[in-house]
Amino acid sequence: MTEHKLENATRPESPAGAEILGFRPLYRQVKEHFVRRLVDGVWSPGMALPSEGQLANEIGVSQGTVRKALDELAAENLLVRRQGRGTFVAEHDEQRILFQFFKLVSDDGVARFPDSRVLDIASEPADAAESAALNLQPDERVIRIRRIRSLGGKPLILETVSLPEQVFPGLQDSAVPNNLYSLFATRYGITVANARERLKAVALTAEQAAHLSVAAGTPALEIDRIALSLDGSAVERRLSLCLTEEAHYQSDLR
Repeated sequence: MTEHKLENATRPESPAGAEILGFRPLYRQVKEHFVRRLVDGVWSPGMALPSEGQLANEIGVSQGTVRKALDELAAENLLVRRQGRGTFVAEHDEQRILFQFFKLVSDDGVARFPDSRVLDIASEPADAAESAALNLQPDERVIRIRRIRSLGGKPLILETVSLPEQVFPGLQDSAVPNNLYSLFATRYGITVANARERLKAVALTAEQAAHLSVAAGTPALEIDRIALSLDGSAVERRLSLCLTEEAHYQSDLR
């Protein structure tokens, strides 16, 4: 289907990054246009994009404007540039999640994708914390997943994942894969674009400690994450209790 050219594509482009008289730079408008294609599923995970020239001609802007918009999306890990092959929609494969979302690293410095074992999964009324985190109405339900995550065969994380049931209907009735974000994208068309995390030191309760085979009161790192989709909606709350005797939280600042 042919899309209309941007309405203001003939307006002269503003200097790099400048916003004049309230107008956004044209490349930012092109970027938002491309994000909408991702949100609407026009561009799906793993899909090869048309060339920069084709895109520029299609929406009526310069190739340089398209390149700048695509570069920003690649920097945000939504697209992948492959030398000699083109530009592709990023997939939530284990390598991407390890790089972008999973920050617990063994003290030996080797980054590994964790294994998972589901303890239970159910559709239940959202509690106050879940409702606040996911912007739910008082009567809305969540799909709540509890699982143990291990690094190198050792249980290190007790994780509770809360998902709005209206966004992920029926998820509780099927097998839960280790890589949830890939499932969100392929089955529900929801791409997790970024997340906010809060970290806090806590002591494990007796029940929490039993799941991780440690003593009650053992110190742990609590990571409270809100995952956001491409349109900025909160689609997941993930509360992780992490043992850090043999692992640490690593964040690379850029």
